[in-house]
Amino acid sequence: MTAMLALAQHNGGKTPVFQYSQPEGGVENVSQNEARMIQWAQINGDQDSDNVLPIFVSWQLNERMYGDLQGLNKDDTRQKYGDEQVHIWRRSYDVPPPNGESLELTAQRTLPYLEQSIMPSLQSGKNVFVAAHGNSLRSIIMSLEGLSQEQVLSLEVPTGIPIVYEYSDNQWNRLQTF
Repeated sequence: MTAMLALAQHNGGKTPVFQYSQPEGGVENVSQNEARMIQWAQINGDQDSDNVLPIFVSWQLNERMYGDLQGLNKDDTRQKYGDEQVHIWRRSYDVPPPNGESLELTAQRTLPYLEQSIMPSLQSGKNVFVAAHGNSLRSIIMSLEGLSQEQVLSLEVPTGIPIVYEYSDNQWNRLQTF
């Protein structure tokens, strides 16, 4: 949603075109909706790149998977498992909820994406806008700012509010939070 709000304000004269990377193992291993999005993205694949603003979509930036807690009401979950246990699952770095991901596991997919897909664009002088979910962003910010496992626990990423970084001379500098 944040990306769509930003695109609504976009006035750079380029046409936003969604780009979906081919998943490992081919289209056969993705949902019907994902396969359709990949096909639609290929329709615009031959457009003049000078007039296109590419919008990359990747599962690696999806929100942390809460496993057995996914979709459950927080109050009901606290009553069932206790406040302390739910807090540990939600805020610890390396303790996942049952059949879910910890922040550490989330980082194991977000950080390779940062290195392989985002960094090359930054290193070539491009600006990059990343719109992702809170825990995906927390794992990335932890890496950018060199936060410890303890420090990241208190990191709050506000919903829908940009955090701006500058990447220069292999260093990250947080410029501002709006």
